[in-house]
Amino acid sequence: MYTVSIKSGKERVFLKHNPWVFTGAIESTSPAFEKAGIARVQSAQGRFIAYGWLDGQSHITLHLMSWKEDVIPDDAWLKERIKDAVMARAPLFNAKGTNCFRLVHGEADFIPGLAVDAYGSQLRILISSRYANDHLPIIVQALTELTRCKHCTVTVDAAFAPLEGLKRTVRHFDAEGRETTEEGGSISFCEDSIWYESDGGTSQKSGFYCDQRENRRIVGSYAKGRSVLDGCCYTGGFTLHCLRDGARSVHALDASESALRHLLYQVHLNEDRETIPEGSRARVTTECADIFTWMRTLEAGRFDMIILDPPKLAPTKAKLEKAMAAYKDLNRLAMQKIADGGILATFSCSGALSWEDFRRMTAWAAADAHAEVQILEQLSAGPDHPVRVSLPETEYLKGLVLRVSR
Repeated sequence: MYTVSIKSGKERVFLKHNPWVFTGAIESTSPAFEKAGIARVQSAQGRFIAYGWLDGQSHITLHLMSWKEDVIPDDAWLKERIKDAVMARAPLFNAKGTNCFRLVHGEADFIPGLAVDAYGSQLRILISSRYANDHLPIIVQALTELTRCKHCTVTVDAAFAPLEGLKRTVRHFDAEGRETTEEGGSISFCEDSIWYESDGGTSQKSGFYCDQRENRRIVGSYAKGRSVLDGCCYTGGFTLHCLRDGARSVHALDASESALRHLLYQVHLNEDRETIPEGSRARVTTECADIFTWMRTLEAGRFDMIILDPPKLAPTKAKLEKAMAAYKDLNRLAMQKIADGGILATFSCSGALSWEDFRRMTAWAAADAHAEVQILEQLSAGPDHPVRVSLPETEYLKGLVLRVSR
């Protein structure tokens, strides 16, 4: 076991259970780092702070995991944390009209870089840390035993693979937790009584954005009788809810042609199942384009409801300034182009962007657009995506429903 000493004056935040220790906070490591392993972390005066996982190849050098001196975060500890996370979601296993939700939410569930989503009888595991990658066999075994799933698909997060020095891979495991060459294949699942199909796990995130479940329902409730732009629509979660709730029309925009094709397939699927009104397909148009470029050519007043759900623009604080400028530019354009009195639902999934940053960006965009903007609702992920108060970055998803007047 390593012993890591924290620089004098730097220990306060870690005593308050912030789990991320970067190189600049470390005074010394004994013995010298060779390979990843458990470390006892102490203050400059030798006072115990926590146990953590030390890995000099990770962009977060040290992940703190246990603040109890008699509890070492070994394999048994990891299995217990996974069990706690799954049992906390037990009511969701019997939820009416929904069988997709998050089972493990990374550091918010005290496990670095591990996200697990359930889609009916299949699990999608997303890896964003070397720790989770190193412990994958234990993770898969614990999950298959607890959930009795039929298949696990494991994907390395494209946003973090280069930061962690991991290869972007897709691996598959059977119901017994054994690695296999057999893919899980596409799966049908239900969210809020709307049906979706997802591929074998090579798509964005874990295959579907289940963190937007509550927000799709809320945003859809504003769509009745409106012409809607679903920007960065992906495979159409917001589109389907807007159609169900009576949107006059929906224009679905995304940079992925395959995502748009899948969106139309899911519109047909739900119209056939009568979960959205008859004739919904005729009210949907699609366009493949980069939204940052496309918005500049948009005719003013064409839409009286705009949904902006762009990809993660600030995965780390180093990219925050550039991301703030991009978010502001996109929202400014939307506020300028939306019909007077229109509804703008705008989101950020960047953990490095705080709520204060997000609201400041919105205010700057409104000022530059010469618009009066009212906040109607403030949105975040559902209860299966808990927020850890000692790590604000776990509240990564932020959304505002705005009324825009000029």
